[in-house]
Amino acid sequence: MEFMSNSPDPFDCPRVAALLAAYAERRRSPLTVIDAIFKRIRAVDRPEVWTLRLPEDAVRSRARALEDKLAKEGDAVFERMPLFSVPFAVKDNVDVAGLPTTAACKPFSYTPSVSAFAVQRLLDAGAILIGKTNLDQFATGLVGTRSPYGAVRQVKFPGHVSGGSSSGSAVAVAAGCVAFSLGTDTAGSGRVPAGFNGLVGLKPSLGLVSKRGVVPACRSLDTLSIFAHDVADAWHVLAQMAKFDALDAYSRKLPALGAIASAVSIGVPAELEFFGDTAAQHAFLATLDTLSTELHVTLHDIDFAPFKRVSALLYDGPWVAERRAALGTFFETNSADIDATVASVIGRADRFSAVDAFNGQYALAELKREVERCFDTIDVLIVPTAPTQPLIADVQANPIERNSELGYYTNFVNLLDLCALAVPGLHRSDGLPAGVTLIAPSGADHRLAVLGARIQALFNDKTNPSPDLQPLPFQEPSVALAVVGAHLRGQPLNRQLLEAGARFTEATHTAPGYRLFALANTSPPKPGLVRTTDGDGAAIAVEVWELPLRTFGKFVMDVPSPMGIGTVALSDGRVVKGFICEPSAVSAESGAQDITAFGGWIAYLDSLQKQLNNL
Repeated sequence: MEFMSNSPDPFDCPRVAALLAAYAERRRSPLTVIDAIFKRIRAVDRPEVWTLRLPEDAVRSRARALEDKLAKEGDAVFERMPLFSVPFAVKDNVDVAGLPTTAACKPFSYTPSVSAFAVQRLLDAGAILIGKTNLDQFATGLVGTRSPYGAVRQVKFPGHVSGGSSSGSAVAVAAGCVAFSLGTDTAGSGRVPAGFNGLVGLKPSLGLVSKRGVVPACRSLDTLSIFAHDVADAWHVLAQMAKFDALDAYSRKLPALGAIASAVSIGVPAELEFFGDTAAQHAFLATLDTLSTELHVTLHDIDFAPFKRVSALLYDGPWVAERRAALGTFFETNSADIDATVASVIGRADRFSAVDAFNGQYALAELKREVERCFDTIDVLIVPTAPTQPLIADVQANPIERNSELGYYTNFVNLLDLCALAVPGLHRSDGLPAGVTLIAPSGADHRLAVLGARIQALFNDKTNPSPDLQPLPFQEPSVALAVVGAHLRGQPLNRQLLEAGARFTEATHTAPGYRLFALANTSPPKPGLVRTTDGDGAAIAVEVWELPLRTFGKFVMDVPSPMGIGTVALSDGRVVKGFICEPSAVSAESGAQDITAFGGWIAYLDSLQKQLNNL
């Protein structure tokens, strides 16, 4: 079988949405997909990508069990398992029950009895695990060369580094061996490999995804990350993983920020650094030019100095001691088993005292205030995902300095509690991929996904320029709101809902007994929904949206007369908040037109359009 791909890329790679559609339409079966995956892995022949692959019989058994579920449950299985039979891989510092976790150091290895919280959620969602992937040992590095399992090479240019530390996870996706993979990200490990291999790298807000069951690099800064071929796929995977975990001390119930309220304002570092790599520089500037002209975003120069000072704290400050703490006594008892470069980096912890750790916290707090002021003037910061793409030989000759260069635009993100999304941009003149990374405050993950999908459509995938990326399920109090007119999807005021952080839940109808009117002299045109006292009405088409309770009050305040927010009864007996109308606006003298017979606002608008077409 050949995998379906919307990309002209010569690597014919499986994608999450395409596989789910093929299963739903019965054009593919889990077993045929898994057989194609194994065939692909053999053809790619990159043993250094993996630390362990599951036995083929075990994977086929999982696929066969999922086929049986589909046969018994029919399409209902896709609702219960949103990642039904999608093949994936996991970075080998993340626990999978019954499989060794090595962190690319065999003497450190242990076999957990329980999978990481996030991995278990993916398995419960129907995903099929193919194997565990190579990494820079103990997730310390951005190059992908610091592993006894071998240096992981860039997917199409094997002389170049793949990026790390999530090296194997990125190349497994880029080479078409899985549809998505999990990495981890402390200082850029989920973004740099994405940029180097033409992928999307989604780094969530800290605490959004549980890291219980992950070998820590810096426990306070780590997060799981996602590699995929497009933003929509990565977002779909995140939706299955993003759930509060009461057993993870760093898990948070994060309030999500709503859509950007106006034209997007993007900050760009006033002084860009590429370490002499002119191909990288030209690709980034050309990408910015395209964004400015095609997406009509506004670019603003920003002072990058505070971000650089934060980055310096990560490896030249006391946070390196957190990496030492993560290894406990293993660093002392098994020093000979640790990669020499990794050991030299972690060994810097000896330079710092407890006083240094507190002073570092104070310095970071002050720098956070500077960065907050920066984001007061912009919606998103855009940077090159990496400033240069070195050869493996260059890294081996100068491992510390070449690695440090790669973190120039990544190291500060988790220290500042920001979220980030790496997406492919215009290729370099030498053919290497070149990506950009979008960065925004914690909770802005959905904003980045929507903007990132628009950017990716410009350069990589024009088949689906506006995927429906719903906000993540709320982890905070919310209100259900019935929408009847100009706030419906595709209508002119729908953006107000998105700005309030609302998410669409369903299209349905009111209970019988409502009348709908086209109001006079409203801009944009609006309907008025009125409940009758005598039951002489009909069921009217509505959409139900969910709004965070914290934004509901402002949304109600902004609703102009004669509209209001009241209580609406739905066809299934539920009672929710919803748009209603003052009786005076639909009186005989108001000029309002009774359009109840159309059954809803969209049907009425369609009738007007047909009249215009017939003129």
